[in-house]
Amino acid sequence: MSKTADVLIIGAGPVGLMLANLLGQQGVNVLLVEKSETLIDYPRAVGIDDEALRAMQTAGLVDEVLPHTIPDQKIYMVNGDRQILSEVNPTTREFGWPRRNGFVQPLVDRVLLDGLKRFPNTAVRFSTEVVDLLEDGEGVVATTERGEKLRARYVVAAEGGSSRTRTQLGISFDGETRPSAGIVIDVANDPIGTPHAVFGGDPKRSYASIALPHGIRRWEFTLFESEDPSLVENDDYIHALLAPHVPDPTKLEIIRRRVYRHHARVAGQFRVGSIFLAGDAAHVMPVVGGQGWNSGIRDAFNLAWKLGAVINGACGDALLETYEMERMGHVKQMVAVSLGMAKEMTDHDPAKAAERDRIAANRTPEEREAQKRQAFKPQPKFDKGVVVHTPLPSFKTLPARDVPRMAGAIFPQPRVTNAEGVEMLLDDATGQGWRVLMWNNNPMAFISAERCAALAHLRVRLVQVVPKAQLPWARRHAPVGVTVIGDLGGEPSLQAWFDARPVGAVVVRPDHVVAAECLAQELDDVLARVLDVTHFCLPQQ
Repeated sequence: MSKTADVLIIGAGPVGLMLANLLGQQGVNVLLVEKSETLIDYPRAVGIDDEALRAMQTAGLVDEVLPHTIPDQKIYMVNGDRQILSEVNPTTREFGWPRRNGFVQPLVDRVLLDGLKRFPNTAVRFSTEVVDLLEDGEGVVATTERGEKLRARYVVAAEGGSSRTRTQLGISFDGETRPSAGIVIDVANDPIGTPHAVFGGDPKRSYASIALPHGIRRWEFTLFESEDPSLVENDDYIHALLAPHVPDPTKLEIIRRRVYRHHARVAGQFRVGSIFLAGDAAHVMPVVGGQGWNSGIRDAFNLAWKLGAVINGACGDALLETYEMERMGHVKQMVAVSLGMAKEMTDHDPAKAAERDRIAANRTPEEREAQKRQAFKPQPKFDKGVVVHTPLPSFKTLPARDVPRMAGAIFPQPRVTNAEGVEMLLDDATGQGWRVLMWNNNPMAFISAERCAALAHLRVRLVQVVPKAQLPWARRHAPVGVTVIGDLGGEPSLQAWFDARPVGAVVVRPDHVVAAECLAQELDDVLARVLDVTHFCLPQQ
C-alpha cells in the first residue's frame, strides 16, 4: 500500500473540503483525493445560510468566508409582470449569523482548501480518480486510475451527483429530473447594482437575477426542451436572453456560463459498511431553494464529529449508524420543499401561473409574514439518533406550559461574555465540542465522579451560565474544569431560552444539536443515557 489514512475522502468539493477541515481539527489522519486538476470554478451555489456559517465558525474559517458574502440578502419572488408575489427576508439570528447570505462558492471553496494547510495530518491530491473500492476486515482499499492502492479505515464519497461510488455500491438514487434545463450566466461589473435577488416566475421563460459579492451578477434562465444546450456558447442567444434585464447586454463581461438540470433525488442508503455518501452523492435538489450546498455542509458537520469520536477511541462504530438515521429525513424534507418551489416558479403553463398569482395575491398578512421569515424552510430536528428524550416535568415549582421539547433541535447561539467580560458569540466563549450548559449552577455539583471521568474522555466542556452581573463572583468560585460565561439578558439570550422551558441544564453535541435537556438534579442520570446513545467506550486502562 502506498498510502494509508484514517479517512479517505473522495471529492474536493465543499462537502469533502469541510469534512477534511473538521476531521483535521480532531487530529484524524485524512487523505482527500479529487479527479480534477484543481478546484471546480464553474458557477454553482450562490446562497449560504446561518447553519453553514456556524459550521464555518466551528471550523475556524468564518472570518475568511465572510468577505465573500452578502449578509441578509433579500429575495423577491415576482410574476411575469414583475409584481411581487412574496418576499423572503428573515432578520433574526438564532444561530448567531444572518439566515440568508449571497456568496461566491469558488472563493469559499478556496478558503476551505487553504484551511487544510493548518493540519499536518491532512493531505490533498488532485488528478487522482478512485475507480474501485474493496472492503475487507481492516477497512477499505481504494484503487486509483493509475492502479495505486490506498487504504483507509473509512471512506466518504463526496464526488457529486454522478457518484461512481454510489453506482459501484448498487445504491438506488430515486427521484425525478425536470424535463427542462437551466442556463447559468455570471457577469463581472454588475450592470444592475442592487443588493437583492429576484426570482421571476415568468410563464414565457422563468429566470433569476442574483447580486453576488465582488461586483458579480448571476442570471439563471430556463432552457426549454426544444433548445439545444450548446446555445449557452452562442453570444447572440445569451444577449437575447439578457436584453430584457439590462440596458446593453453586448457590453457585459461574462465570466462563466453553464447548462445544468434540476434533479430531485435521494440515495437509498447513506452508509454501506465502512463507506459513506455525503453531499450530492447522497442527495440532489433543485437550485431554487438554495439548500443543496447547505445540505451537504450539514452532512459533513453531522458525520465529522462522529468519525472523530470513533477513530479517536471515545465511541464505538455503532455511533456511525446515526448519520443516515439523522440526516435522511431532513434531506427528504429539503428536497421536497426545493422541488415544490422549482415547480411553482418554473411552470410555463399560463393558466397555472395565473392561479399561482391569484393565490399569492390572496395571502393573509400572517401568511406573507411567514414567507418573509422563511418559515417554509424545515429546521433539522431528530427524533432518534444521538438524542435522549425526557418527559415534560410536572413539579409544582414549574408553571404548566405546553412547550416543544428541544432534544434533536439546534441549540441557539446568542452573544454572551466570556469569564473576563468580553462580549462574543456563545460557541467562541465555550469552545467547540460537547458541552453541558447549566443556568446559574456549577455543573460539577450535579455530576458523579464516575461520570466526570467519562465526560473528560469524551472531552465534554462544563459551562456555568450566570447573569453578567454575577460574573466576577462566579469566576472566583468556579472549580477547575468549569467554564463560566455571562448572559447579557433580553432577547435573544440564554436566560430567555431557559426561562421559556422547564429545564435547568442542556447537553449540546459538537454539531450544536441538543442531545438532551433536563432539570439540574436529573443531570447525572441524563448524562448516563447520553453516553449510552453515543456508544461511549471506556478508556483503556
